[in-house]
Amino acid sequence: MDMPRPDETILARRSAIVARLRAVLPADAVIDDPAETLAYECDALSAYRCPPLAAILPRTTAEVAAALAVCHSEGVPVVPRGSGTSLAGGALPTADSVILGIARMNRVLEVDYDNRFIRVEAGRTNLSVTGAVEADGFFYAPDPSSQLACAIAGNIAMNSGGAHCLKYGVTTNNLLGVTLVTMAGEVLEIGGAHMDAGGLDLLGVVCGSEGQLGVVTEATLRILPKPEGARPVLIGFDSNEVAGACVADIIKAGVLPVAIEFMDRPCIRACEDFAHAGYPDCEALLIVEVEGSEAEIDEQLGLIRQIAMRHDPVEFRESGSEEEAKKIWLGRKSAFGAMGQINDYMCLDGTIPVSALPLVLRRIGEMSAEFGLGVANVFHAGDGNMHPLILYDANTPGDLERCEALGAEILKLCVEVGGCLTGEHGVGIEKRDLMAVQYTSADMEAQMRVKDVFDPAWLLNPAKVFPLALSAGRRAG
Repeated sequence: MDMPRPDETILARRSAIVARLRAVLPADAVIDDPAETLAYECDALSAYRCPPLAAILPRTTAEVAAALAVCHSEGVPVVPRGSGTSLAGGALPTADSVILGIARMNRVLEVDYDNRFIRVEAGRTNLSVTGAVEADGFFYAPDPSSQLACAIAGNIAMNSGGAHCLKYGVTTNNLLGVTLVTMAGEVLEIGGAHMDAGGLDLLGVVCGSEGQLGVVTEATLRILPKPEGARPVLIGFDSNEVAGACVADIIKAGVLPVAIEFMDRPCIRACEDFAHAGYPDCEALLIVEVEGSEAEIDEQLGLIRQIAMRHDPVEFRESGSEEEAKKIWLGRKSAFGAMGQINDYMCLDGTIPVSALPLVLRRIGEMSAEFGLGVANVFHAGDGNMHPLILYDANTPGDLERCEALGAEILKLCVEVGGCLTGEHGVGIEKRDLMAVQYTSADMEAQMRVKDVFDPAWLLNPAKVFPLALSAGRRAG
């Protein structure tokens, strides 16, 4: 995958740029030792690596603003970084860029249970947001699989979802306001602790913008009362296609589980070996969770059982205890790590209409055979957010390129059936050259004009989202 050539002028001024950053930041907030900057050379798309010019770790919005103002005046690109869990290369640096990491900005600033919101610094991890309020009976709904590590800033950048997004929505549905620092160092307050802000929906523009418009330093998030109860069931099937058809029928019937998760045989076995969750031996597995009172749970599961039985499942098993339910979800949440123990892989996140699940799963199987690479499927089936894991050997020449080619064909298929290139991982560098598959030139021009307004010099998160030829021309001015 091509990366832009570094700006040699910036590299030649490295010492002067670092000195200016040290003048506005605490001594321990600037990292320029080449050995130490290696820690920031990649994110979770680890197939691509590039050490940055330097990394900075501010602790306050004021420090972020001061550092961005320096980089803006020096013409230095800046790559915002939360926890570095991006699977699309969203935090991959260029050699002439400064990584701006906000992991040290992790405080809870305000909790208001009456109005059901929490305000946090954006470096706080996803799971620790719920951790701050669960003792009082509340939780934060978006729950990506990386929620133990991923930062709220990255969730906002990629509009992340998670297993329970079917009922509660993704980040944009649970985000009330942000503090955003522009590339020029201007601090903006967008939205706030209320349902809707007047005027243009700038919050909707920022959420999912992949660090192209500014650096989010604080976020006001919606928190919800914990449900009275919840219960998952395991439904095993003889084939991926039948499992996909069952998902489509559940949604068509008007039943709204809190989650419907899908795993195929390779993923089931890896997760079972890792978490010992008690998964059945089958070709495809659905985890369906419903919540409410005991009566509501029983009624919903009764309907789901009726639908599932029409598809001849090999097993239908309800969780019998809270401990068993936790094991079921531990297995699913461990899927990416469990697969990583046995194989190199690339994880996609195309989204499709639920009705197209049987067709797409069949075509992925056919494409896997055509390219000679295995594919393990694990995804949020309820909203059609696919996560095919393409297995390859990083030590075999040509395997990565074949993996990327197969990935491109799968993502094109998602668009062809009425879906889109990304559900929650973002475009990053992974899908930037596929943007023309989903968007016309006029569509991309409209998106780039929005970036022109927030970041006229195109210094924020370079080489991401837009095809290189377009972004390079924009930056050249």
